Amino acid sequence: MDGKLVLVDGHSILNRAFFGIPDLTNSEGLHTNAVYGFLNILFKILDEEQPDYLTVAFDVHAPTFRHKMYDAYKGTRKPMADELRQQVPLMKEMLTAMGVTIVEKEGYEADDLLGTIAKQSEEQGLEVSIVSGDRDLLQLASDHIKIRIPKTKRTGTEIEDYLAKDVVEKYQVTPLQFIDVKALMGDSADNIPGVPGIGEKTATALITAYGSIENAHDHLEEIKPNRAKQNLSEHYDMAQMSKELAKTYDPKDIEDRLYKKWEDNKYFHAEVDRSKKPFTIVMPPPNITGQLHMGHALDNTMQDILIRYKRMQGYNALWQPGTDHASIATEVKVIESLKEQGIDKDELGREGFLEKAWEWKEEYGGRILKQLKKMGSSADWDRERFTMDEGCSKAVEDVFIKLFDKGYIYKGSRIINWCPVCQTSISDAEVEHEEQNGFFWHINYPVKGEEGRFVEIATTRPETLLGDTAVAVNPEDERYQDLIGKTLILPLVGREIPVVADAYVDKEFGTGCVKITPAHDPNDFEVGKRHNLPEINVLNDDATINANGGKYQGMDRYEAREAMIKDLDELGLLVKVVPHAHNVGTHDRCKTTVEPMIKQQWFVKMDEMIKPAVKAVKEGEIKLLPERMDKIYFNWTDNIRDWCISRQLWWGHRIPAYYCADCGEFVVARENPGKCPKCGRTHMTQDEDTLDTWFSSALWPFSTLGWPDKTEDLDYFYPNDVLVTGYDIIFFWVIRMIFSGYEQMGEAPFHTVLFHGLVRDSQGRKMSKSLGNGIDPLEVIDKYGADALRLTLITGNAPGNDMRFYWERVEASRNFANKVWNASRFIMMNIGDEKLETPALEDFTTEDKWILSAVNSLAKEVTENMDKFELGIAVQKVYDFIWDEFCDWYIEITKTRTYKKEEDPKSAKTAMWTLKTVLIQALKLLHPYMPFITEEIFCTLQEEEETIMLSEWPTFKEEWNFKAEEEAVAHVKDLVKGIRNTRAEMDVPPSRKAKVFIVTEDKELEEIFASMKTAYAALISASEIQVQDTKDGIGEDAVSVVIPGAVVYIPLEDLVDFEKEKERLKKEQERLKKELARSKGMLSNEKFLSKAPEAKVLEEKEKLAKYEQMMQQVEERLSQMK
Repeated sequence: MDGKLVLVDGHSILNRAFFGIPDLTNSEGLHTNAVYGFLNILFKILDEEQPDYLTVAFDVHAPTFRHKMYDAYKGTRKPMADELRQQVPLMKEMLTAMGVTIVEKEGYEADDLLGTIAKQSEEQGLEVSIVSGDRDLLQLASDHIKIRIPKTKRTGTEIEDYLAKDVVEKYQVTPLQFIDVKALMGDSADNIPGVPGIGEKTATALITAYGSIENAHDHLEEIKPNRAKQNLSEHYDMAQMSKELAKTYDPKDIEDRLYKKWEDNKYFHAEVDRSKKPFTIVMPPPNITGQLHMGHALDNTMQDILIRYKRMQGYNALWQPGTDHASIATEVKVIESLKEQGIDKDELGREGFLEKAWEWKEEYGGRILKQLKKMGSSADWDRERFTMDEGCSKAVEDVFIKLFDKGYIYKGSRIINWCPVCQTSISDAEVEHEEQNGFFWHINYPVKGEEGRFVEIATTRPETLLGDTAVAVNPEDERYQDLIGKTLILPLVGREIPVVADAYVDKEFGTGCVKITPAHDPNDFEVGKRHNLPEINVLNDDATINANGGKYQGMDRYEAREAMIKDLDELGLLVKVVPHAHNVGTHDRCKTTVEPMIKQQWFVKMDEMIKPAVKAVKEGEIKLLPERMDKIYFNWTDNIRDWCISRQLWWGHRIPAYYCADCGEFVVARENPGKCPKCGRTHMTQDEDTLDTWFSSALWPFSTLGWPDKTEDLDYFYPNDVLVTGYDIIFFWVIRMIFSGYEQMGEAPFHTVLFHGLVRDSQGRKMSKSLGNGIDPLEVIDKYGADALRLTLITGNAPGNDMRFYWERVEASRNFANKVWNASRFIMMNIGDEKLETPALEDFTTEDKWILSAVNSLAKEVTENMDKFELGIAVQKVYDFIWDEFCDWYIEITKTRTYKKEEDPKSAKTAMWTLKTVLIQALKLLHPYMPFITEEIFCTLQEEEETIMLSEWPTFKEEWNFKAEEEAVAHVKDLVKGIRNTRAEMDVPPSRKAKVFIVTEDKELEEIFASMKTAYAALISASEIQVQDTKDGIGEDAVSVVIPGAVVYIPLEDLVDFEKEKERLKKEQERLKKELARSKGMLSNEKFLSKAPEAKVLEEKEKLAKYEQMMQQVEERLSQMK
């Protein structure tokens, strides 16, 4: 989206115009000078800007959130002059007639709306100009948001323009720092108190020197003059409140600052403490090549939630971080980097290349961890590990040697997955199978000695024909019984190959005859072993045809395919070509189609090692969540093959095997033995290959704690409690960690594996570079803050399920943060300097006991959900409680007490204590999910504890269990909702008071409604409330509202101005008569019915039905009013 948007602060510009232009009146005596001045300014701006969009914002005559924070906000400002007030609706009417968009919202000033619209529009690529007389808006100035401040004089209008650079030039502070300057000096126009004795000059000097009020306070001793130092020290709370009044919640202001505080104070760090129970999570190590993506964001948010939760419960919580060397990915990155510098890998040699790789790692390897910190991850960064650091490398060597000595590691020729681009072997887990459109080529193989007889085979890879050493048929297939044992002539090659009988062949698939290529197909390899068939490799490492391919030598595999098909066709041996969609194995890193090839590689024998891993999950020693993951797990373990662990790379753990150049003997050892144990010669060289990256990652839960040394950390923190990971690496990593834990440590590496799904785009597609649908978490954080992103990722998230990412959900999470922020500020401003003590039980009202009981029950439920790893369910409950129960109900109910402190100070203090206490409890429950905003509010709200992170997790208290009061407030909520819904249906404004009769025969309900009148009277706009057990004294025309156990009656005359309503209904009646006549006329017109599209006729019939229904309602209302 591009273009230009002009935003106008309606009341501000009207005000400027009113006082800048002499009084003018029209022929009817209405004052028009403000309208005239407004239009002059507007037309001047439009002429200069030529905008694509125009919006005017107006204040609503109602208290804003700032008034709720600080009763005296704008208390010194004179009321609007009547001559100006009467021009506001006229101005709105004119703008509406001009087609100008108008925005206004109760509880917010125009500049709040303009700020929100401006920031959102800037993010969408628009150039924005804000026209206002309010210099507070300078805080919004940027390179793309211009603040235009008009000055209306008798001689005309002058306009001052401010981009970010202009603010700095004039005020010597940045736009964001402008708030701090205003907070220090105060603003008499808005009655923002500021700090006594600090004027504009001193305020500007302080913020220029220290950047913020908080930093200035931290350097109090350095401040000159002494008067300013003393005043800031004494009135720091007023400065902070002033700053809050001048801004809305901005995560950028707090997140980096709080994270630094946490790190500086070592809140994340864990040391062995035998007096506490440990709780350990090991971070799945991100690749050093990695860039934070949504999968990382989800994974680490879940881990952080669990670690913060357990830390608050009093556990000695360790979240062990680190990074993975990522052999293939890193080697590719380093090679690309060298190419850009004009350096060839092979010319550097192994040692030179490794030097460059380590340099690359030092420069870029920690990038993703810095990005994880932006998420709020509270990992113990003092313990950061790397899979190729000295300790982890020692563990890798130790395991390799132990497994080799035990006979579990061996070297042999087996068929492996080979990547022709990366030129290395890869494990089965690194092969992604994707459906590709291909063909079945049906080819005739001549039968030797039987002229004109052929065996028809079908293949998707005709180029591998060059390596065929047999054709197999099922021994029970009657069609081919006479062929078994006979010889075929291999087309294009002329080699004689046998027909063998093997049960592997599916009689129903294809022709029932299968070409066997042992060197290039894993199944054929096994058939070949059973029948002692030769293995003929026809491919080079780069997937070109080798010398065994005859005239096709040197061709790329796909080039050879085309040439061979052409030759077969010319020989009359190509029977047919049938389109066929099939799954093809590709390398998960480079997406190249993998070639099965026989290679000398190192393998781990799996048949024995896998058994404890199977037993552990079957017997519940390790729990997989969700439970459906068990099936996937066992499907893998039941079909596991020996693990190929060698890779033809330089970056990684080099295999600790040494070969004698003279006799070929090899030795597995930690260091070069120097001398061959067989021939005694000294030409020993180390194996060129490195180990599969997952070999070192499999040891991560214990190698990071010091293994193979018997460290105190290992003894105390191992085994881990929970592993959080994506279901897509269950085979790569989870299973390998489990069998490695049992093999090396003799016990499970962790008790629970919590799987999460993928984060997909809004259409349900996997995020990828090729689709261009990836979303950068850092971009989300920059726009909305880490808390909003974390909440979005967890809300509605269930273990193992994929989720879709919607920007709208992030905005909703940001709105929730604002809700919490504003509610907290409201509470803090009401409390002020009051010293609150725990009230006596009898001092609590019914609503106080209700909210205490509600947050008490919430703590119990959320804890149960967290313990079952139902993180999404837990946070939804906290969200609903804060938004609905606390903010929309309890805060609203208590306003009658907190706004009138002087009438009943004791009741007001009880309400404020309850507000503060419940908010603190709710913040603690929310903290694991939204750590930044909860920390900021918690540390401002109370002084007893320095951080919410180490505060005590809420637990159920029997003394806060008030079931009767919960039921009572539930009835009151039914009452309020019923009345509000009815008033809304009747378009009765909240400002119109009405008498309310509540009729119930239930004595208990009668007592509830009578005793709680003060709690709900304001919520239902009641002028008077009468609770009774009969309908005595209630007029027949009273509007009734039925609620559980009672009926509410409201006199109709209290809700409606009869004469005005009659007049409105009659106008509506006349309008509907015309519409009905028009619609009936059209539907009785034969030409319309015959020529109009069916959809248009149907639409008109629906309109007629709607108008008839509306007319019936209007006539009913009119008849009731006679």
